[in-house]
Amino acid sequence: MTYKEATEYLFKQIPAFERQGDSGYKPGLDTAIALDNWLGNPHRAYKCIHIAGTNGKGSVANMLAATLQAAGYRVGLFTSPHLVDFRERIRVDGEMIAKRTVSRFVERWLASGLHCEPSFFELTTALAFEHFKHQKVDYAVIEVGLGGRLDSSNIITPILSVITNISIDHTQFLGNTLAQIASEKAGIIKPGVPVVIGEASKPEVRAVFERTASTCHSPIVIAHDSPLVMGSVKNSDGTLSIFTIPDDAPLTCQLGGDYQVMNVNTVLHAIEVLRSHGVKIKNSDVRKGLAHVCQYTGFMGRWMVIGKSPTVICDAGHNAGAWVIQSKQLRELDCDTLHVVLGFSADKDINTVLSMMPTDAIYYFTQAQSSRSMKAHDLQTLAAKHHLHGDSYPLALNAYKAALKAATPRDAIFVGGSFYVLGDLFKHHSVLKPKQG
Repeated sequence: MTYKEATEYLFKQIPAFERQGDSGYKPGLDTAIALDNWLGNPHRAYKCIHIAGTNGKGSVANMLAATLQAAGYRVGLFTSPHLVDFRERIRVDGEMIAKRTVSRFVERWLASGLHCEPSFFELTTALAFEHFKHQKVDYAVIEVGLGGRLDSSNIITPILSVITNISIDHTQFLGNTLAQIASEKAGIIKPGVPVVIGEASKPEVRAVFERTASTCHSPIVIAHDSPLVMGSVKNSDGTLSIFTIPDDAPLTCQLGGDYQVMNVNTVLHAIEVLRSHGVKIKNSDVRKGLAHVCQYTGFMGRWMVIGKSPTVICDAGHNAGAWVIQSKQLRELDCDTLHVVLGFSADKDINTVLSMMPTDAIYYFTQAQSSRSMKAHDLQTLAAKHHLHGDSYPLALNAYKAALKAATPRDAIFVGGSFYVLGDLFKHHSVLKPKQG
């Protein structure tokens, strides 16, 4: 079996939420346990850090992995979704899993005779766990796919659980209230295992986490209660200088979105907990990890500056919670005119996001090549109700080209709204290079 054949099987022959939406979502742990037993419980061969949350879990996962790598550990990293290549999901010290490893795993699965019908994510999770064992990682940073309690990654017993924050998303699976969603995320809290909560300002959310941690006898740290980050400054190169306690010299964070301030605070608290449990991480390791997170892990798509003159920024913030901060940062961009290439999955709270978007920007409404995407013309029609105006483009690449053609060197172009819009563009990265002013 070739790599292409293997990924076509994974993408097309088994249920996948990312492609199909609701019909591809398969909650529950029975199949994940069956796969894990078939493989000999590989996740028990290394120490895990488990990360859930509505927003920020990918950034926190990558920053923690980068810091552990800077400290000299061999680190597995499992995240989702991918932008261009399936193998982005499974990395060891930043290196993507080999194509042959993927194809051999699918061959073995097809020949296994195991009587279960795994989803795309269940099979991918099993592949990641086995790969990390074979690669002899010291630590594996595991990002939850969706929710927590019933996510197939939740068969692990980590040394630390992290829940970044809670906002409304995936209500069809997780519940319609913040408390219901928090209960699903809190499902990753394990007996006796410490948990770091990034932000829990809503009383009903805090109550869920504190009650669950108490029941599990799990030490709990709520990071925003005792902030280690006191402020930040944007740098001209797109990075952030972050001022922390007790250090006098600011940390440099390669991820430049304003929302990363809260994520860094969560990461610093997580590192303190890891240190208290014997993980050796120096302050210099933290500095190196945060300053070079993209080089360490291959992370892409978070307030990612891909060009100057005009400034071109890509970000995968894809729900209302993410846009609370992101829309403010868009308004503060130093540019003459803002051009926004925008596309969403149809199951998101698009009206709420559109209500936060700047009305003085020029919009290029588009869609990813996914059945979950809202059609570009439908998005254009909906956006007009929020006084957002522009043309529609069925292909994200054409929308980006139109924005690039219209922009002057003093303008800015933002591309986002969906991971899949970015993925469609990054497949054509040679044409992503902006014209030079």
